[in-house]
Amino acid sequence: MAGSSRKVIFAALIGNGLIAITKFIAAAVTGSSAMLSEGIHSVVDTGNQVLLLWGLKCAKKPPDERFPFGHGKEVYFWSFVVAIMIFAVGAGVSLYEGIHHLLHPTPIERPAVNYVVIALAVVFEGVAWYFAFTEFTKAKGKWGYFEAVHRGKDPSIFVVLFEDSAAMIGLIAAFLGVLLSHVTGIMIFDGIASIVIGLVLGGTAAWLAYETKSLLIGESATKPVVRGIREIVSAHPDVMRVNELLTMHMGPDFILLNVSVDFRDEATAGELEQAIARMDREIKEAYPEVRRIFIEAESARESADPAPMEDA
Repeated sequence: MAGSSRKVIFAALIGNGLIAITKFIAAAVTGSSAMLSEGIHSVVDTGNQVLLLWGLKCAKKPPDERFPFGHGKEVYFWSFVVAIMIFAVGAGVSLYEGIHHLLHPTPIERPAVNYVVIALAVVFEGVAWYFAFTEFTKAKGKWGYFEAVHRGKDPSIFVVLFEDSAAMIGLIAAFLGVLLSHVTGIMIFDGIASIVIGLVLGGTAAWLAYETKSLLIGESATKPVVRGIREIVSAHPDVMRVNELLTMHMGPDFILLNVSVDFRDEATAGELEQAIARMDREIKEAYPEVRRIFIEAESARESADPAPMEDA
């Protein structure tokens, strides 16, 4: 999964870098507010890809004394930072530029340059979007697209897909703004396009922040994984009951598992040790992403919530 994420991010990085250069050249030549906003958008996206690559690199650090479960959540943190960057820089600057252009409209010079640049940007962005969409489709499996975003544990792929989708919408808005200003001679359309781009970026950032928040806090494994682990543990002859099963993603490919089990009273210490070792092995074979397992021997009564003091 990490390899696919890295390929998607590199593709988007190269595409956004080329697009940003062409957009700024067009903005300088034509004076278009929408094109300037699009250039800023591409620069923000390029910086975001750098942050995501940095997050993937940091996530590969091995566990140490300070971080005994590794650094897998670095991916979640930097994905959240990307959402903030899109909102604060991309959306903020685009909205400011659009409002400024509404208050002080200026004519667009050489609009044909904008059309050429937008066409090139659509090609570059379209290739990056298709690459991200293809990898996301592979990763989502049988889930629907919105469900895959909500349940997915590797935010780097859908962050890039969201960015590229917002970029495609922004290019359409920029094209319409330049075209309407060129055809009608009313320059406020260019400023309105810039405001639309800012709103699109703001909405994208809010959704990304919402989806990465739960992963950053500590989201459980998916229901099929939890159900499968419970079935493996329950199938052992020495297990009377599975009291509690807790999971948490420490990274896209790292699940922490804690299980409270009520073993049969007749089982000896040696039998319990062998049973726990078998459970550990079978769970990791069925679900390789489960890296650390803690199994606690606890009766059903002990695992229940303690009674209130007045009832004790």
